[in-house]
Amino acid sequence: MKIILKLNKTVQENAAIYFEKAKKAKKKLDGALEAIERSRKNLEKEKKKYEKDQEKEKVKPVKREVKKQWYNKFRWFVSSEGFLVIGGRDATSNEIVIKKHTDKEDVVFHTDMSGSPFFVVKSNTQINDEGKEVKATKKPTKITLQEVSDATASFSRAWKLGMSTLEVFHVTPEQVTKTANPGEFLPKGAFMIRGKTTYLKPTKMQVAVGIKETEEKGKKVIQVVSGPVSAISKQTKDFIVLEQGRDKVSDIAKTVRKKFGGELDDIIRALPSGGFRLKKR
Repeated sequence: MKIILKLNKTVQENAAIYFEKAKKAKKKLDGALEAIERSRKNLEKEKKKYEKDQEKEKVKPVKREVKKQWYNKFRWFVSSEGFLVIGGRDATSNEIVIKKHTDKEDVVFHTDMSGSPFFVVKSNTQINDEGKEVKATKKPTKITLQEVSDATASFSRAWKLGMSTLEVFHVTPEQVTKTANPGEFLPKGAFMIRGKTTYLKPTKMQVAVGIKETEEKGKKVIQVVSGPVSAISKQTKDFIVLEQGRDKVSDIAKTVRKKFGGELDDIIRALPSGGFRLKKR
């Protein structure tokens, strides 16, 4: 502390000046300490009141689990008519989809472009409102076929290349074979198509993505779903529509997670390969 002495005053007078300053300072300090103590007591009182209110309003939290089905390892969606549709993610899963999960009543979709997925309509399998597989009570119509055509194009390499459309064909499982023509070799994930093919033109290169919620044994179960807009709109309360663009898949996945929840990796796996643009809805 710096002390300044006034030369025109005696030692006693200078001491008296600093004595008065000390008394005022002590008074202010005592007042500050009292204010701090009052604030502490008020804060403690408010904290107890808040905790009491929280205890009254406490409800049992809803448990949310990510449901894993056998078809989650593939690309998949449920058509607006309720049919389960599965597709390959790469050469290995293309091979598995065709060899292990395609029955004679199903409908197989593909394109003439290398790097396209095989999609399969499980004609005898529908998914009910509880998310469970049930035996189909009808056959898929052109509504489902068009939706699968859209999905086959959107999840093909055409999305990454920025192509605005791509012709898609469908055949019966008997027309899909692993037997190559003489002198040719079929790599993993590739198949020969024999006989007549029926071509469809996709309506638009776009994908809808959202979260489907069901309840199972008192627990809320969530699934990330993606596919044609008409199909996803039937399964979710809300969704977003994505078109080809320049936004990174990681940025779009974070946008989806912020809006709907879900796991980031599951969202990324549900999207096509390439860039995106969020369509305003």
